[in-house]
Amino acid sequence: MTGRRPPPRYVPTLTEVVQPPAPSASEPAGATQAAALAQEEVVRRVLQRVDAMLERRLRERVAAVVMEQTQALAPLLRDEIEALVRQAVAEAFEQVMGGASPER
Repeated sequence: MTGRRPPPRYVPTLTEVVQPPAPSASEPAGATQAAALAQEEVVRRVLQRVDAMLERRLRERVAAVVMEQTQALAPLLRDEIEALVRQAVAEAFEQVMGGASPER
């Protein structure tokens, strides 16, 4: 049987109730809420613009980096392709010339 036990003596208990600050008499509560909502709307709009600008700049920068890497890689690939073509031609030439010589 499980009964409710009293909490241990060392558990802290709330001894004071804290109230939120009351709005000033010169500013009605609705105006405070409206200002907070307006501020949130401004923050949301600014973040949307920042996101759009960041996305555009990131896209431009990635395109520039890809172009730089492609331009740097092209001569290396060209040299490698040239070496492979030379090797293939040499092997083909060797097969043709090897087959043409009499082996009798």
